[in-house]
Amino acid sequence: MATNKIALIRYQTIDKCLQNHFRKWTLEDLIEKVSEALYEYEGITSGVSKRTIQGDIQVMRSDKLGYNAPIVVREKKFYEYEDHDYSIHNSPVSSADLDKMKEVISVMKQLNGFNYFDDMNEIITRLENNLSKQTHQQPNYIQFEENPLLKGLEHLNRLYQAIVKKQPLLISYQSFTSKSKEPKQQVYYPYLLKEYRNRWFLLAKSRKDKNLYTLALDRIVEFYELANEPFVDEQEINFDTYYNNAIGVTKSVKEREQRVVFRVNKKLAPYVVTKPIHATQKVLEVTDEGTLFSIEVIHNFELERELLGFGEEIEILAPRLVKKRIKTRLERALEKYKK
Repeated sequence: MATNKIALIRYQTIDKCLQNHFRKWTLEDLIEKVSEALYEYEGITSGVSKRTIQGDIQVMRSDKLGYNAPIVVREKKFYEYEDHDYSIHNSPVSSADLDKMKEVISVMKQLNGFNYFDDMNEIITRLENNLSKQTHQQPNYIQFEENPLLKGLEHLNRLYQAIVKKQPLLISYQSFTSKSKEPKQQVYYPYLLKEYRNRWFLLAKSRKDKNLYTLALDRIVEFYELANEPFVDEQEINFDTYYNNAIGVTKSVKEREQRVVFRVNKKLAPYVVTKPIHATQKVLEVTDEGTLFSIEVIHNFELERELLGFGEEIEILAPRLVKKRIKTRLERALEKYKK
């Protein structure tokens, strides 16, 4: 079980006391110092019990946390480190801990490629520096998909902080569909950051028309936090489930899901079974021609692109509008190859 923050404060306080060899430490002295530390760092006024400190000393003496602290009792009442150079901060990390930390660092380094938080790079560097003193460099066994050429990732941390702190934003946005070459500037209330296929989006409400917009981070030219502008919360939408009925990020509040039925040929069907198109996917029928599936999603651009990605190995059966749209787009694509 992980050591909690309060316990660590107690261990560190006891350690700091016992490093001071110019004073003799009774159990009552340690209780007093730990109680002071808990009040200073956590505001705990109830102090700490004698039994808790005795238990902490036993834990520090043991290998449970890898400390093996050489705590001895002199004259049946004074606690000290037998090794005057000892500190729990000097304890070597176990080989099992090293392996776990290296795995975590490997994953964190790849998450850092998204520039989530400015401090992460410094944290990783410090961890790597400390671990490199005790272990050899290991190859990376986990890889995430990443694209270092993606624009807008530098906005992630500030946008995240704006959402957490509920700060309205003045955003300059250059839409792909806008006829104007100049970015459009509006005030937005940010609610959610959403990633889809390695591209990031901000879900925010416009102060001007009160509508929700999905803004691609790579189309945000610049933005400013408006400290004096009141923030408007969205009370009617649960953003934890907002995208549950959608593939991708394109949707509106009023859109409702439809039952999309499609048949995948025998060759590709096992892949669709093991990697569902959507969380609502169901197998309706298995025949010699292939497998019949259904999903409950809204009809948007990402749905069409997902279905088109299966090419000739999929047939859309319902609803009629989705079937018609896929047919039309395939016919247009075919025309390009007839020229």
